[in-house]
Amino acid sequence: MLFENLKIRDVNLKNRVVVSPMCQYSAKDGYIQTHHKTHYGQLAMGGAGLIFLEATGVTAQGRITNGCLGIWDDKQIDGLREITQSIKVLGSIPAIQLGHAGQKASMQRPWHGNGPQTTIDTDRGDIIWEPIAPMDRPLDEGWLKPRKMERKELGEVRDAFVKASERSIEAGFEVIEIHMAHGYLLHSFLSPLSNSRNDEYGGSIENRMRFPLEVVKKVRETIGENVPLFVRISAEDGLDGGWTIEDSINFCHILKEQGVDVVDCSSGGNSSKGATASGQKRKSGFQVPFAAKIKKEVGIKTQAVGLIRTVDFANTILQEEKADSQRKMAWVAMISMCVFALLPLLPFVPESRLSTLSSLSDMLFLSQASIIGLYFGATAYMSRKP
Repeated sequence: MLFENLKIRDVNLKNRVVVSPMCQYSAKDGYIQTHHKTHYGQLAMGGAGLIFLEATGVTAQGRITNGCLGIWDDKQIDGLREITQSIKVLGSIPAIQLGHAGQKASMQRPWHGNGPQTTIDTDRGDIIWEPIAPMDRPLDEGWLKPRKMERKELGEVRDAFVKASERSIEAGFEVIEIHMAHGYLLHSFLSPLSNSRNDEYGGSIENRMRFPLEVVKKVRETIGENVPLFVRISAEDGLDGGWTIEDSINFCHILKEQGVDVVDCSSGGNSSKGATASGQKRKSGFQVPFAAKIKKEVGIKTQAVGLIRTVDFANTILQEEKADSQRKMAWVAMISMCVFALLPLLPFVPESRLSTLSSLSDMLFLSQASIIGLYFGATAYMSRKP
């Protein structure tokens, strides 16, 4: 199933391999640089059906770091269009993840510490800005204190997502994903750990879901009925008193009603311990159960992520039957694979062998393209999932 096509609304994917959005921290004032053109072009050469651009800020304030891409200005469209054109020429579908960092904005690039910025960062030329969040509590001791968002600011950020989706379509992206995971702004509204507001945007789960759902509704209205809409969630915080998988199931029922096509199931991140820290033991497919459970309970397409490193394992995820034999087979629709050693080799694999490849090791020795695989492995190591 991994190499079977999949149609979502008007978009036809040639396979179910997805390149996850991963921050490159190499933009200048939110603008595309040569690094991005080379990086995404090489990814497209690998043959994945869908290639996501990294988390892209809907406002300058919504960037994670000074080096993150942005889509808050019409002038940024031309550079983004170069990326989408390259991906399309090489046979893949370009997608973009739209996000706002919220309480995690104005962070250091990973190689500078991956924490809150300090005067050391300004000395090297970076700027520090004030984050915004549901509450005025810093993420942790020593982190920047965000400004609590008032109603006017909620409307401004909602409108920024709408304008960003319009620019995304103009730039040539065919799939849009809204980032609601990893402790960033929309996730921080969902979680009781980061949202204890006493107005209609806090308190009950219905109130905490209100702002993220307003964003989804407006974006769906803006992009129309033909463009697939994904939402990335942290299926659970993995912390006491936090967002749970049961909360996610309730939330995803409403996302489905509002026209979301695929739920991209990650977890964690609502703390200072890391982008996706959740207390879970990291092992192959450790987040797949979230995607399977949401698929089963909600009846929506899901995307599985998390140390999916072999073709056999990916196909097992897609094909696995559930314990109750009376139910239809439940599978996740897509596999997000961040081990890029696999991707550059797909064009060199004879079609007759695609169904028999059993592991990455099968692919790494097929041709001289294995050198490209080593490059992508290094890229994956240097990058961090947004």
